[in-house]
Amino acid sequence: MAPTIHCVRHAQGVHNLCTANHVIPDPLLTDLGHEQCAKLREVFPYHDKIDLVTASPLRRTIYTALESFEPVFQAHPEFKLIALPDLQETSDVPCDTGSEPQALQQEFAGKNVDLDMVHEGWNSKTGRYAPINSALRERARAARRWLKARPEKEIVMVTHGGFLHYFTEDWEDHSQYQGTGWSNTEFRSYTFSDEDHNADLEGHAVDGDNATLVETAESRQRRGKVGPTPDRAQQKTLYQLGTQSWNQQLSTEEQDSAKVPEGEEVNGVRV
Repeated sequence: MAPTIHCVRHAQGVHNLCTANHVIPDPLLTDLGHEQCAKLREVFPYHDKIDLVTASPLRRTIYTALESFEPVFQAHPEFKLIALPDLQETSDVPCDTGSEPQALQQEFAGKNVDLDMVHEGWNSKTGRYAPINSALRERARAARRWLKARPEKEIVMVTHGGFLHYFTEDWEDHSQYQGTGWSNTEFRSYTFSDEDHNADLEGHAVDGDNATLVETAESRQRRGKVGPTPDRAQQKTLYQLGTQSWNQQLSTEEQDSAKVPEGEEVNGVRV
């Protein structure tokens, strides 16, 4: 039986404070971000069921995972957080570009972090990791398939607000916040659909299992949503609207010439 995936957006990072901070490479969490991790640690109801924690290899996601799911690692000292490059954020701006593997090995030495999959070039933002829709859709599907094939039954995945839409293929409220519909440390739970989809949200045929996810009714109720997740036809429309409106999908050069709204803080989230 395929696992349940508990998807989590990282806690507030320094780059979330203002768009000027987007030039900071691989930023750390803010003081509020650490508080958000403590709160998530307190309210997350499934610590005793989790048998795998995985995260994007950026520092803010790794620290969010280690702090928020500390009870999992305390209960199972043999567990290690698996850092998965396919879960990195979508754009190529400095704040969304990860550190070199050697730097990460030094920073997380002695911690419960498995960096074996973090290879040279994972942070190049080219090829598989390019900030273009085709590459983003493909690595999101690869991540879904990797998780679906895991033997564990309850998995936590900590990643980024923009990438979560590609990963879940859920584009509802895609611009509630700047570049995402997910607030910092928000978590939602998904199971794999019994339906077989042979095309992505742009209608392109996919080679093999799409590994489509469906948010659980309990998860939607937890965040105040009424009724089921929009169906696939509706998600195709929402996807088109989302990707057309996101400055986040622009290259660095294009972003430098684009007008990015400064926004304001609402409950610690940049909007």
